[in-house]
Amino acid sequence: MLRRFDRIALLRRLNPAGGGKSVSTWSPLTTAFNTRPEKRINFTKNEVGLFSIPELTSYEGFYVLKEKAIFKTEDLIAEATSENRTRKMVTIFDELSDTLCKVADLSEFIRLAHPQSHYSHAAENACITISGIVEKLNTHKRLYKALKQVVDQRDLMETTDVDKHVAELFLFDFEQCGIHLKENDRQKVVFLNDCILQLGQRFMAGAVHPRTIKKSVLPEAIRPFFSTDGDNILVSGLYADSSNNLAREAAYRLFLFPDQQQEQLLSELLKSRHELATTCGFKTYAHRALKASTVETPEMVNEFLQTLNEELKPRAERDFALMQKMKNAENRFESPLATWDTPYFTSTLKKRCLQASASEFSPYFSLGACMEGLNLLMNSLYGISLENTEMEPGESWSHDIYKLAVTHESEGLLGHIYCDLFERPGKPNQDCHFTIQGGKVMPDGSYQNPIVVVMLNLSQPRWSGPTLLTPSMVDNLFHEMGHAMHSMLARTEYQHVTGTRCSTDFAEVPSVLMEYFASDPRVLRTFAKHFQTQEPMPEEMLERLCASKHLFSSSETQLQVFYSALDQVYHGDPSGHQSNTTETLRTVQEQFYGLPYVENTAWQLRFSHLVGYGAKYYSYLISRAVASWIWQTYFESDPLSRSQGEKYRRGCLAYGGGIPSRLLVSNFLGREVTPANLTRSLINEIDGYSEQLKDFEKHIR
Repeated sequence: MLRRFDRIALLRRLNPAGGGKSVSTWSPLTTAFNTRPEKRINFTKNEVGLFSIPELTSYEGFYVLKEKAIFKTEDLIAEATSENRTRKMVTIFDELSDTLCKVADLSEFIRLAHPQSHYSHAAENACITISGIVEKLNTHKRLYKALKQVVDQRDLMETTDVDKHVAELFLFDFEQCGIHLKENDRQKVVFLNDCILQLGQRFMAGAVHPRTIKKSVLPEAIRPFFSTDGDNILVSGLYADSSNNLAREAAYRLFLFPDQQQEQLLSELLKSRHELATTCGFKTYAHRALKASTVETPEMVNEFLQTLNEELKPRAERDFALMQKMKNAENRFESPLATWDTPYFTSTLKKRCLQASASEFSPYFSLGACMEGLNLLMNSLYGISLENTEMEPGESWSHDIYKLAVTHESEGLLGHIYCDLFERPGKPNQDCHFTIQGGKVMPDGSYQNPIVVVMLNLSQPRWSGPTLLTPSMVDNLFHEMGHAMHSMLARTEYQHVTGTRCSTDFAEVPSVLMEYFASDPRVLRTFAKHFQTQEPMPEEMLERLCASKHLFSSSETQLQVFYSALDQVYHGDPSGHQSNTTETLRTVQEQFYGLPYVENTAWQLRFSHLVGYGAKYYSYLISRAVASWIWQTYFESDPLSRSQGEKYRRGCLAYGGGIPSRLLVSNFLGREVTPANLTRSLINEIDGYSEQLKDFEKHIR
């Protein structure tokens, strides 16, 4: 009843005088997401527990869940190692993985997202317990030998290619921990993994630590651009958006000034990773990290980066020439374009081309309209509806959560997406996707539907109107929903390879592809409507918005190539390293980037992605190349095509990680995944936008 009155009140506010276009035609989904979420008081119903898990009506339920997981794990280990086993080994291992992941993934999410400390602490304790179980499993030699025998020879039961692939993935996970090594070497692997974890944590903390200097170091004219602390100035970032050239330069030089402690941490991290890889039988850490990936080897990554770099050089030079022209127009004294300039001039040209600020587009992107846009797109491509579903008492961790039922027109319910979209105290400031329960075929032939969470940090809707998104927020929403729909549509036999549980350089493909839909005028026209009048975004405004997203794409892509190449060199053969990580950076930058290295700076010591994406930073480029290739092949001519959407669903998304990603992409696109083909897809895209850049040169004085 309260929700009904709130909704009526909202409709009156949006159209208080009854004039203009009626808002009564907003869809139920739009209305739900444009309505301020309110706490509801439960007088009659019993609570069902978080995510409808009966044990989680109280935080103490985490103890019950982990105890159940322990007992079931012991039973499955006994079954896997029994001489009288009656099920396929991979089926037992997947059930073992599912048992642990259901508790671990759920606990990790609640640890981060639940606003009540007793819940987050109980979840953290469950995470620690499950991690301990996994560590013990990784040293369970009898279990390992049972799996290895099946992989090396054959199972007692008939198996498929998917069975064999998933079994090999489980075996590789085992051997990552060195269980196949002699005891001394295995202990060494355990020690090195611990060192890598600690070094990475310390490096991450140092990467974001502000730089403190005396006020007197900076010219008085630019001191107001920085935060102060008594007689000191705090430099906490690159100030890339500042219109003051001297402030940008000062921030860059100060924030990136070499830090000896960070240098030591990074050097030790790289040495430990290399030692870990060679101990486990790999040539380099990059070889270890890229096993079972789309590109499979560092050699292929390097060939791709070099091939793409050669194509990008003349195109990036044109971008830099245009930026230089912009810089000359802004400054009385000519100075060469530098690395601290590129984000500013990219942003400046984008604003000029838009002829409006990002906030002026926001009224056309209410949260409800964007969710309805996603619903329309899913319906067009796959015959799927996103239906806002009322939650039971105790099902959510905060009052402002939405629950979407993902329903196919003939197949029925495919899964649920919980939308945790609004900022709140203590919530991580990140946009991400969490798997709570992976999809898999159950023993009785039914399907365990996936459950995921999409997390954003949008502002809460106000009484005067709904939450409004900037164009970049719309891109982020579509990106994260791409992950969620990958989880929904991957109808895999095993949860170990469901949805996003695939190689890192393929996991981002569906989400990056969704950004192409979010940048296409034909898609935006279906939902970009003013939240008060329902008037569509003016056509000229819409076209300018879509075109602005592709400005300076050559130079931005070249920067990603440089980052990726540096990551590969750091994690490659140590003989290719210079005297320190900064000298290595200088060498790589000379080869892969069009702007020179700035003396006495050490950008890599602030590059925290080296910890989480060690040897895998290239994945962004590969994912974008594959996504662009899919877009050009299947959707560029018609982004709302049901027949093409069905091909994509059945030929790509449905497999999750159940097929090696390189084989999956090759089969789906009908061509081999080679450096040349990957490069061609990106260059075709960039060249398609080059004419737009010429048109925008007129915006430069």
